Amino acid sequence: MLEVQELVGGYGATPVLHQVSLTVPDSSVVALLGANGAGKSTTLRMISGLLRPTSGSVTFDGVEMTSMRPAARVQRGLCHLPEGRGVFPSLSVRENLVLFSPKGQEADSFDAAVEAFPILGERRKQLAGTLSGGEQQMLTLARAYVSRPKIVLVDEASLGLAPLIVDAIFEFLERMVAEGMSLLIVEQYVQRALAIASTVNVLHKGEIVWTGPSADLDQDMLFALYAGESVAGRTS
Repeated sequence: MLEVQELVGGYGATPVLHQVSLTVPDSSVVALLGANGAGKSTTLRMISGLLRPTSGSVTFDGVEMTSMRPAARVQRGLCHLPEGRGVFPSLSVRENLVLFSPKGQEADSFDAAVEAFPILGERRKQLAGTLSGGEQQMLTLARAYVSRPKIVLVDEASLGLAPLIVDAIFEFLERMVAEGMSLLIVEQYVQRALAIASTVNVLHKGEIVWTGPSADLDQDMLFALYAGESVAGRTS
């Protein structure tokens, strides 16, 4: 589904990524983990086209799209949910959902979103900007869901949320995968990410220092990788 090859780049003259490569197969969850400042969000921004790499390539669904604009990538089925609440605050909950629904399927899309997050049905007429942080994150995920993407890049979906809301968020992410979508997730709750991801990539100072099945990554290994120490079985 998604193949990233040797991405290099950053912000202006400041390099962040150093030959980052990873893959996301169809209908799978891949986690991208690392300490703060490792380059996780930068990687997602380069994949979605919000940031251009100095070199390297991004291939999605068999099409090389490194030079494509973000909107063209969205049209091909790529969705990026950046850190923070991605809603239109001056529009109602229903208007936010309808805006991202396929033409002619607005009613069905809204019903599907409400089935996943019933609170959105209760708030349908409320301005999105007046929702709680957890409700706004639910709306952000529901908006991605109704647009029916092939792959979703999820950056810190649980950031700042109460544990019960985090549970609901992760249940919804699993539902998206069950319906055929792929996920590349950056997540602060490492154990939650490991529980749903089949493959993990660990970044350290802009480099992938470990890639492998989530079942092979224990807590001691993870701490070592975050600290930049080499571990047995390293794959890159």
